Amino acid sequence: VIACALLGIGRAADAHPLAPSLLELRQTDGGRFAVRWKTSAFRPTGAHLAPILPEWCTRVGDEASHDDAAVLERRFTVDCGAHGLRGATLGVADLDVSRTLALVRVELADGTLVRELLDGARSTMVVPERQSRLDVARQYLDLGIEHLLTGVDHLLFVLCLCLLVHERRTLGWTITAFTAGHSVTLTIATLGLVRFPQSVAETAIAFSIVLLAAELLRDGRRDDVPPPASWIRRRPWAMAFAFGLLHGLGFAGALSEIGLPQSEIPLALLTFNLGIELGQLGFVLAILLLAHLARPLLARLPERAVHVPAYAIGCLAAFWFWSRAGLVVQQLLRS
Repeated sequence: VIACALLGIGRAADAHPLAPSLLELRQTDGGRFAVRWKTSAFRPTGAHLAPILPEWCTRVGDEASHDDAAVLERRFTVDCGAHGLRGATLGVADLDVSRTLALVRVELADGTLVRELLDGARSTMVVPERQSRLDVARQYLDLGIEHLLTGVDHLLFVLCLCLLVHERRTLGWTITAFTAGHSVTLTIATLGLVRFPQSVAETAIAFSIVLLAAELLRDGRRDDVPPPASWIRRRPWAMAFAFGLLHGLGFAGALSEIGLPQSEIPLALLTFNLGIELGQLGFVLAILLLAHLARPLLARLPERAVHVPAYAIGCLAAFWFWSRAGLVVQQLLRS
């Protein structure tokens, strides 16, 4: 069951039609906004994704385009006059047809940052006249939960920790160490104190999952047989903290893509990290509950069945690793 589920996840994660679109508007001077419209080159037949802008906003100047095999990107400038974008309706057309998501990001000259995730059920949003601290906290809390629960690689790493550490108290300390590790690098990388290539970080995250899956394969026996005394098993909390540092760089990359409101950086960073922890905690509790409910069934499975999750996770992580490593090599060759 796990193998089939991961196969479906892997295919979905690699499918270009599911890639979200991005509509970004950044105020430059007066009522002018630099617009960045980015969408996947692959889409279902009949879907014509296009930005929805206020009728009082007119295009000025030329449009720049940057297309490749997977992404179509357009950059242009609109003049919205004295009215600006406060209270305006923005959105993306045909999200219901394409069945994809779209992120709308608006950055105003006073530092206000508004972001909304749209889908087929809600393809437009209204730029608020004012954004309270509570609105900022809610948005970034939701974003943290959403990023964790849609980040399949991070979830598989946490799943490996649950499969590796059998004693509940030790598992608690291990998850806490992982949390501490990625919180550190998330904070310092988001604040610009450390810079690390995002492609390298994502490759290292995939490799960390491969290592944990390989460690799980060293223990193909029942729980009552002591596992091999590797350093990962002797100090799972130290391993989780070290790998957590890598995963924090991945979280920071996602947050930098969205951006932080300049006037509310500490609040947004705190609530984004809190959202990640809530999503992670919910996932761990769901795994433990599922394991408890399935215990009678698991006891009747053949002994070698314990290899199945490790092989499924390891194969998918290895695929990610080589795919991401190939992108790193391409970037190095281009530079």
